[in-house]
Amino acid sequence: MDSKTTISISEGRKRIFEIAEEVQKPGKQYTLTEKGRAKVAVMSAEERDSLLETVEVLRIFPDLDKHVAQVHRDIKSGAYKKYPKWEDIKANHAVSNNRKTQRSKSHRKRSKRV
Repeated sequence: MDSKTTISISEGRKRIFEIAEEVQKPGKQYTLTEKGRAKVAVMSAEERDSLLETVEVLRIFPDLDKHVAQVHRDIKSGAYKKYPKWEDIKANHAVSNNRKTQRSKSHRKRSKRV
């Protein structure tokens, strides 16, 4: 439940410690105004970090909603059973990283001989 309270900056200044405690509650935010116009938003650092992380995920994966919808369809149809297993993904990743490391080492050895 989002709960936003709007107060003046002057009032916010008087109640800053109370506000700092209040915004620790999930969804609780304050908007501080100057001359009736929104000037500052106050929320918990945890909520701000979560929001910024969500924005970053959406930036990296702009079609995330489509992928989630596809997974839901795959679950209903049973197609998810063809998904690779986590253990296989990890194993393939480890093999891939090992090959990269070996190539890097052999490249360094060849470079030293020159």
